Amino acid sequence: MILTILAAVFVFGLLVLVHEFGHFITAKLTGMRVDEFAIGFGPKIFSTKYGETKYSLRAIPLGGFNDIAGMDPSDNSAGERGFCEKPVLSRMIVILAGSTMNFILPVILFFGIYATVGVAKPATDPVIGSVIQDMPADDAGLHVGDRILTLNGETVTTWDEFVTKLRASEADVPVEISYERDSQTATVSVTPKFDEKSQRVLVGIQSSTVYESQDLISAFSLAVENTKNIVVYMLDALAGIFMAPSKAELAGPIGIAQMAGQVAETGFVPLLNFAALLSLNLGIINLLPVPALDGGHFVSLVIEAVRGKPMSAKALMYTQRVGIALLLALTLYATTSDLIRVFTK
Repeated sequence: MILTILAAVFVFGLLVLVHEFGHFITAKLTGMRVDEFAIGFGPKIFSTKYGETKYSLRAIPLGGFNDIAGMDPSDNSAGERGFCEKPVLSRMIVILAGSTMNFILPVILFFGIYATVGVAKPATDPVIGSVIQDMPADDAGLHVGDRILTLNGETVTTWDEFVTKLRASEADVPVEISYERDSQTATVSVTPKFDEKSQRVLVGIQSSTVYESQDLISAFSLAVENTKNIVVYMLDALAGIFMAPSKAELAGPIGIAQMAGQVAETGFVPLLNFAALLSLNLGIINLLPVPALDGGHFVSLVIEAVRGKPMSAKALMYTQRVGIALLLALTLYATTSDLIRVFTK
């Protein structure tokens, strides 16, 4: 539980803080007045003022926020330095900067991993690298680090050989797996189950990994390439959700926190990879043209640029309310799904 909480705080805090820093730094660079930049939410623990901006540390370490003067045109105390008084292009830059930082962060994280640890590659040895919770292998008591020796009495020498033999088995028909752990051998009965998504039988284990060192140029190139590939995959997945919303599996804050805790159990590097994936997800979702998200705000600025004047305060108010209602409904649905998974597993 403690590890899950710490992992969730780290991931949520890093992602939101980086996002808000994007808004903060571009607001400063475009001459807007930023009244406060805060790390965390809730009551202040510490604050100091440097120039015109107050920098504060708050009690709830889940991200942060920055208070840019003039975000509400009816309450602009900064005059020409208020957000609402700046050119449309400057406001667009500030609005898009948050998601832009969420796309930059994974490149930095991947580069750091590849340059220091190396690039993870599946190991050829039949050694278990991870065990998925509540899957057949987990129920049978297999652990990370177990070396698989035989499957139904047939010798296994490589991971690929194990996978090939397993795929030839039938769902709901037990198989015998012999393994070595701490120089001791044992045999367990595991009942594979059919996975609809992958259309094959699974027991819920993955291979161990080895890391190949990279020079700085290769590490950066791979980081950019990996980030691009993940974005393309996520966009395809998002399109699939819109095409078949009834089949979508959504995770809310509780589900993400659980996943963060499970990933953290396997090490800090996997947690950084997880944070990179969530950062890209946050960047993409936040750019959707939904009122109350940065994407919706950007659309309103495009409309202002085309019309030559901003949308009326009444129109903005109604669109914001619709956007907030949609986000609250989606969050409630995802959180309900999380709670159902927690209490019915």
